[in-house]
Amino acid sequence: MEQRADGPDEQHRRPAGVSDETVAALGKLSEAMESVERARGHLYSLHQLIGHADLMLDDAVEKFRAAGHHRIAERIDTELLGRNVIAGRWTFQIVEDFDDGYHALFQELDRQARDELVGGRRHLYEAEMKERRRSRGQPGHEARPAGEG
Repeated sequence: MEQRADGPDEQHRRPAGVSDETVAALGKLSEAMESVERARGHLYSLHQLIGHADLMLDDAVEKFRAAGHHRIAERIDTELLGRNVIAGRWTFQIVEDFDDGYHALFQELDRQARDELVGGRRHLYEAEMKERRRSRGQPGHEARPAGEG
């Protein structure tokens, strides 16, 4: 039977000399980064949904014209179809500005903090929480997947 280490792998162990406060601060930064990633996903959803809606307007305009509602069709065609979502920007420009600005800086600062303080390790807070909460020796409570360690 294969012997497996009963603890986290090296990348999920706290380096010597790192305080509880540092692990907690990195955990909070990681949690914030995860929220930003979720927000980024919603931003991409906005981008795709608005793009899809704009393309559907072609069909709506055609149907209004076919039904004899030329004034409504013309307003949709000239005032709404292809319109900027916010001043001067379509959603692709919003996504690009977000990715190149706020998101890029957030990622850089998250990586820098981990690199400087814990040798680049990720999710130390969660790894330590897993160790406190799991029931050693119980199925489904292993420290890591079979074959590792």
